[in-house]
Amino acid sequence: MERMTTRRGVMPFLPIVFGLGELEAAAAIGISASKFRTLVGERRMPSPRRLDGRKIWDVDELRAAFKALPHEDESEKGNSWADLV
Repeated sequence: MERMTTRRGVMPFLPIVFGLGELEAAAAIGISASKFRTLVGERRMPSPRRLDGRKIWDVDELRAAFKALPHEDESEKGNSWADLV
């Protein structure tokens, strides 16, 4: 059983999560961390915010970027995070 003093032990009890690390952000949209880094580099996913040396992705920005991705039968032209900002 995870202790409430570890990050993993506390996360399930948070009512709202505002930011995610890279691995969590990638998992939240269902892709690998390496693919997520590629999409961030291509500006198809948002860049992280910084807190000291830590990169944190805003969950609302992730949601907006994910929603901007085209459906399977749509073109990708004009549907990127860069177009939203």
